[in-house]
Amino acid sequence: MVDDKHARRVVVTGASSGIGAETARVLARDGWSVVALARREDRLASLAREIEKSGGECEYQVCDVTDERSTSSAVESIVSCGPVKALVNCAGGAVGKDPVATANLDDWRTMYELNVLGTLRITQKLLPALKRSAGTVLVVSSTAGIEPYEGGAGYCASKFAERVMARVLRLEQVGEPVRVIDISPGMVKTDEFALKRFGGDARKAAGVYAGVPYPLTAGDVAESIRWAVDLPDTVDVDSLVIRPRAEGSYTKVDRRS
Repeated sequence: MVDDKHARRVVVTGASSGIGAETARVLARDGWSVVALARREDRLASLAREIEKSGGECEYQVCDVTDERSTSSAVESIVSCGPVKALVNCAGGAVGKDPVATANLDDWRTMYELNVLGTLRITQKLLPALKRSAGTVLVVSSTAGIEPYEGGAGYCASKFAERVMARVLRLEQVGEPVRVIDISPGMVKTDEFALKRFGGDARKAAGVYAGVPYPLTAGDVAESIRWAVDLPDTVDVDSLVIRPRAEGSYTKVDRRS
């Protein structure tokens, strides 16, 4: 754990909703100074007000991690304002659930740009600052990157790539003052993930969680992130898989009528 509270500054991507927003809240309550990144400024501003009203510290930067100029501008601003102790990569998403034979190439491209290249871009740009602070790169990937499933090839491929990137970065940085952590959540029920995946089709989105007792919440994942980054700097949680009790795997789920 960091002794100097003022040095506990964390950048959270994808902070406008879901796991990213909840991670910002949880870390702020734990004494971290949060820099929230996302594309939707209205959501970021609302989150920052909420956190500050509760006694936490939160600033924000509008940032699209799939855009080079946007990311460079955000990182320059962040670094100019002080040290960074941790980066939590929450930005990501799934688009479509079509079989390989008929999958939309643009859907795959969108997922790769966001889940893989977006994570790579922000990580590369903040890595020097993180090393100066003996910091942490944390990637929120998915169990989809561990066990593929029908209809999920594009998303699974992007999350597998994201997990491999984190693992290789971990190997490449051995001996350097930086930790690299991968957290792979299973079924997490949030307001937007499934809805975006199915193009706003609320019926299909609801079907993902139908009958499943107590799927994970964004708060559950955020707590695992808080625990991992709060460990001593010399302790690296290489990989953590977190699922609801009802989910043994993607294909083995307790569903009740």
